[in-house]
Amino acid sequence: MSRIAIVQFPGSNCEAETARAIQSAGGAPEIVRWNAPPDVWATFDGFVLPGGFSYEDRVRAGAIAAKHAVLDAIAMAADAGRPVLGLCNGAQILVEAGLVPGIEPGRVEVALAANATSGWNGYICDWVHLRPATPRGILASLPRDRILPMPVGHGEGRFTARPELFAELERRGQIAFRYVAADGGKAMGFPENPNGALQDVAGLCDASGIVVAMMPHPERAAWLYQVPDALGGDWGARRRDATGDRPRLAGPGPGLAIYESFVAQSARAAAGGAA
Repeated sequence: MSRIAIVQFPGSNCEAETARAIQSAGGAPEIVRWNAPPDVWATFDGFVLPGGFSYEDRVRAGAIAAKHAVLDAIAMAADAGRPVLGLCNGAQILVEAGLVPGIEPGRVEVALAANATSGWNGYICDWVHLRPATPRGILASLPRDRILPMPVGHGEGRFTARPELFAELERRGQIAFRYVAADGGKAMGFPENPNGALQDVAGLCDASGIVVAMMPHPERAAWLYQVPDALGGDWGARRRDATGDRPRLAGPGPGLAIYESFVAQSARAAAGGAA
């Protein structure tokens, strides 16, 4: 069973539910503080940086946590094929550390800027729909025609950079997720794209797909009972059909598939398999 480190920084607040989701996906999670001894990190098969507000989002979200030595250990693990998943604040940390998109490792190449969309400018907490956009690495088990609803909860989640850089990232297969409409069609601005991200990007990855940074929270959609019964699309219909049926409600939600794919990648890495 793959050992997964849930990296807890001061201000992380989603580590417990992330650990439960990893366990449900077949992994063996352990919540590990950012200042654990250096030799600890080499014992894990994968790493998750959970959501929260590391260092109160001082300076910029994720900017201070990104400077810790643990990110050097995580970068070395990724180079060895061990997967790294950053969720919301964890995504911000990976971007600030230069691990995503990682064209020039260690260099901050994209920004997760303040939300700026028609009808909203500030923190947003809502449900969105995602489409996986690359079939490699951590996302290898997710078909690109699968629509995954899950919550967002952030104030600085707008992926942005020079448009030509995003075109290059698309060419390289480094766009991990896009915001879409409930039926899978193109997002038509707010609220389908909740923050104004360039090209409707909800997540990016490095060139290998081993390191993924995404703004939505799959741990908040890991079980069917977490899905709102008023949600549109197929998952909303499943939730309504399961009303009153406790075993079905306790079944997998749309977010669990991401953790299952992540755990599968960590198992391949532990076995010495290819990405």
